[in-house]
Amino acid sequence: MANYKAKKAGRNLAAMKKLEEKYDDLERLGIPEKVIAWLGATLGSDHPPCPSSQWRKLQYWLRDGLVLCKFMNKLREASGLPLIKYQGNAHVPLVAMDNIDAFNKAVVEYGLPESATFPSSELYEAHKSTLVNVISCLNMLGNEANKRGFSPAHEYIEWPQRQANDVHT
Repeated sequence: MANYKAKKAGRNLAAMKKLEEKYDDLERLGIPEKVIAWLGATLGSDHPPCPSSQWRKLQYWLRDGLVLCKFMNKLREASGLPLIKYQGNAHVPLVAMDNIDAFNKAVVEYGLPESATFPSSELYEAHKSTLVNVISCLNMLGNEANKRGFSPAHEYIEWPQRQANDVHT
């Protein structure tokens, strides 16, 4: 399938590079690895583990929203909240993005601010720069789950919150 999107240039390219640097900062702090470990420990045998902490493998693992929805249901179940509905066969982009949207809605209901969420396209379209917002959301979700006494606990790492101009760039 041909990619007909224009390449980023000018300010958009600069913003993308800045976010890629932020993802590199997240990696240096070990946040993606800790998020992957927490997701894997929580899901157990309910979903195959992430094959690697490399950003492309992580993005592909999360891309259809199944991991996110299954994971969110574990958190919601432990908190006595109703489970979210999602579609298990999410090979079609629209279905995958619906799953991701369901996850984002559930995150807000769980207690995170809406600013902690991310557009479904940021996860689905596979850019290192936009994965920053996904990892940041999951890290903040881990902190909220820890406050609620969820087990297994997430090894939360404080990371400077996103700036307004960094969100959804």
